[in-house]
Amino acid sequence: MKKNDILPRIHTFDEEGLRLLSKRLKEIRLEKGISQEELAYRSELTLSQIARIETLKTNPTISTLFKIIRTLEIKPSYLFNFDLPKK
Repeated sequence: MKKNDILPRIHTFDEEGLRLLSKRLKEIRLEKGISQEELAYRSELTLSQIARIETLKTNPTISTLFKIIRTLEIKPSYLFNFDLPKK
């Protein structure tokens, strides 16, 4: 492969990583006693966005995750407090 070769665009979807992230988000949300609807309202996201993140229907952007992290008033490391299995 040469430096100027054009590569096809590949969409990355790490299902295992996203499953762990969505599970962790739901755990934290429930620990804080916040519904999906309340989290959506407070974070200025849609209810469907929160639901899609928690059910692996979407690959959230880092900006979306930052909004959620700020809303939940947690450190990013707290949301990402899980181990990724090796492939």
